[in-house]
Amino acid sequence: MKGDLSSSAIHALLADGTTVRVRAVEPEDRDQLHRLYAQMSPENLRMRFFAVSPRSAALAADHACTPSGPGHRALAAELQGRIIGLAEYDACDERGSAELAVAVADGQHHRGVGTLLVEHLASAARADGITLFLADALSENAEVLRLFSDLGLRVTRRTDGPETRCTIALDQDDAYLRAVEERGRTADLASMEPLFRPRSVAVVGAGRRPGSVGRAVLRHLRTSGFTGRLFAVNPHAHALLGVPSYPAVAALPFPPDLVVVATPATAVPTVAEEAGEAGVHAMVVLSAGLDPVQAQALLTACRTHGIRLVGPNCLGVANTDPALRMDATFAAGHPRPGTAGIGVQSGGVGIALLEGLARLGIGVSTFASLGDKYDVSGNDMLQWWENDGTTDLALLHLESFGNPRAFSRTARRVTRRMPLLTVDAGRTDAGRRAAASHSAAAATGTLTRQALFIQAGITATRSVGELLEAAALFHAQPLPAGTRVAVVTNAGGAGVLAADACVEAGLVLPALTSDLVGDLLAVLPDGAAVGNPVDVTAAVAEDELGACLDRLTAHRGVDAVVVALVPTAVAAATGDDLVRAVTRGPAARRSPVALVRLEQDASVRLLPAAEGGEIPSYAQPHAAARALADAARRTAWLARPPGIRRTPEGIDPPRARAVADQWLTGHPDGGWPGPRTCAELLGCYGIPQSPWAWAETEDDTVRAAEHLGGSDGRVVLKAHWPGLVHKSEQHAVRLDLLGEAQVRSAYQDLRTRFEGLMTGVVVQPLAERGTELLAGIVQDQVFGPLIIFGLGGTATEVFADRAARLAPLTDLDVHDLIASPRCAPLLFGASGADPVDLDDLEQLLHRLSGMAENVPQLAEADLNPVLATPGGLTVLDARLRLLPPRPHDPYLRRLR
Repeated sequence: MKGDLSSSAIHALLADGTTVRVRAVEPEDRDQLHRLYAQMSPENLRMRFFAVSPRSAALAADHACTPSGPGHRALAAELQGRIIGLAEYDACDERGSAELAVAVADGQHHRGVGTLLVEHLASAARADGITLFLADALSENAEVLRLFSDLGLRVTRRTDGPETRCTIALDQDDAYLRAVEERGRTADLASMEPLFRPRSVAVVGAGRRPGSVGRAVLRHLRTSGFTGRLFAVNPHAHALLGVPSYPAVAALPFPPDLVVVATPATAVPTVAEEAGEAGVHAMVVLSAGLDPVQAQALLTACRTHGIRLVGPNCLGVANTDPALRMDATFAAGHPRPGTAGIGVQSGGVGIALLEGLARLGIGVSTFASLGDKYDVSGNDMLQWWENDGTTDLALLHLESFGNPRAFSRTARRVTRRMPLLTVDAGRTDAGRRAAASHSAAAATGTLTRQALFIQAGITATRSVGELLEAAALFHAQPLPAGTRVAVVTNAGGAGVLAADACVEAGLVLPALTSDLVGDLLAVLPDGAAVGNPVDVTAAVAEDELGACLDRLTAHRGVDAVVVALVPTAVAAATGDDLVRAVTRGPAARRSPVALVRLEQDASVRLLPAAEGGEIPSYAQPHAAARALADAARRTAWLARPPGIRRTPEGIDPPRARAVADQWLTGHPDGGWPGPRTCAELLGCYGIPQSPWAWAETEDDTVRAAEHLGGSDGRVVLKAHWPGLVHKSEQHAVRLDLLGEAQVRSAYQDLRTRFEGLMTGVVVQPLAERGTELLAGIVQDQVFGPLIIFGLGGTATEVFADRAARLAPLTDLDVHDLIASPRCAPLLFGASGADPVDLDDLEQLLHRLSGMAENVPQLAEADLNPVLATPGGLTVLDARLRLLPPRPHDPYLRRLR
């Protein structure tokens, strides 16, 4: 069948966190489905069939096993091999609609079985062109009517006597996606409880040898003061480190909530199966080196038995809640309790973050080293932190993304509540190769990752050190209201360094207002220079510096203050402590303060403040400036409205899909369609193209040139053959041709040089002058459609001046795309030139976004150049690549 169940089943979570398998019904399921109905109570049968009718139930079971096709789909929810739910549809005579039926086994109601099945069935129906589900229910059947109304889809009801007819529109709008997210969040949190709030933990592989990983984890659990029951599993010991030991998980006095596995890789699948059979619901696998067979066996055991899995190849997990005090890691020390959540793939990065935060004195709420990330992912961690009631700062280091579009929606929601900081890992080809090798997942391009981070409000740094520098500021200081920074220094050179760093980070050093200048001069020593930077001189006293900072941080024209201090003999002689002046009163300060001390050994420290709180102190001005710039960007992101998705007028997505399908019928492996197909597809989305004609002979070329020649008769010839991508690089374009003789000569030259390849030429009028841009689509294998925009023409690869955003685009995304490239001033009318038609440019990007979302066969689109002028814009050349679509619903609830 189409959709995500085309080749195999998927696993998903019910509302209570239970894992079920959702799959297509097969003929071999007939006996199971008969039992499903036979075991239903008379009341349940009456609600399903409007009468207690065993014959109707038997016929329904047989019908569900009918081979699937576009007119009939049936899905089953399976719990440990037993079918507990069924949902199916049959197409109606009315095009685009289908009759829906749902059945859930007795004892399985109120767990979200029916809702989950309908979500998956709706996804398959959309792929089949179904737009409406129709369902009949007894008016007294409140449960099924509530199921339909709570889906998040538009439902209309018509009651006729004892029956109610429901019409369910399958549009996948934001309201529906929010409803799916909420159901997914509820289920996810329930499934993660045994992992992060276990009442009992067993360590499998805790050896008697002091250097073993399992023994280190067991010791950590004991010394952290874990408040639950603790067990060891080792067939050769009755007790380890004072903890009772048992020969196997099955021999434990009761199933523990969490099992930590530190055995050789060969034993991991067996342990997982044993734990699942015992009723364990969460597992952390520290073991590394699983081969593909062992990895699949581990995952199969966890899915079959409903175990949430962290790892393998990881450092472990920790929760510092004083009521739990669980440290199931083999890090060097215990994390300090606090409010920072940490999620990493790399154990080494996890150790670095734990130690770095410990040095800063920032405590941790929950820590998870996700390792090879077979199951629990960054998305799970975000949802946990969002709802744990403790975390207010999230640090996430991911080398790969499992379901990035769901991650993006979750991150956008979470970052409204707390800062989310990450390291932009894999920025180079070498880094991406290392990430793919390390995490066994697809690496992601720089533009794509940056688009995700920007759109989701994630603060992305370039290293673990920068991450800690930013975390210090976010943890200790309020967000700045904007980018205006005042620099204060007691040494002119340090002030210059700080000023340069701020400007280079994108901050602004405004001129101070006259009233503020007067206030500062009144409190500073003679000789102070009250510009920006403010040079308070080496003679400044502690109280004078403190008064200066109080006035700056209180002024509405200053959003943040950077204080660059150097130790002087003057301060030492007078007993003044200038650092104390900075830390003496942050509770009364409106704006954030960052201290820079060039003599400081550590890159960043947190200094306790006299009135509570802390002040970040940096060894380098660039570190302070970067952190403040990150905080200012977060302020701006929080102030932005969500944005609105625009649906352009005059588009025809069904026709575009039909055109793509027709071309793929003759080219089943996909490829680059010719000019006619490209033009037809662009036309379906109202994308303006330069007039053109196709010619296969010299005489046809001359006639086309006579017809298409502009006001001065000049034309362009572009050679074409299947697979030609870069015309300019192949010298397959002839420009500025005037008159029959030049056209014939150009055609003959192209035919001679590309003999045996060229199938014809495209003839176009010579374009007027304007700004040449690039606009396009790339279907990222991990993230889905990406919209690219920037400088076009032959220089596009040389300058690489482009920006990207993930589709679907909002109006704000479109504005950002246009404003982000370095060439943006040309579009807005730099140097007195007329601005281009920005409305048309915005329309183009909205149309490309819709095309990327609605035409799954479109793998790539390259519109280059797009000529932008004050009078409008025109696509001068377009290349599209079509591939057979891989049906995939990125928002469907499922485990990795």
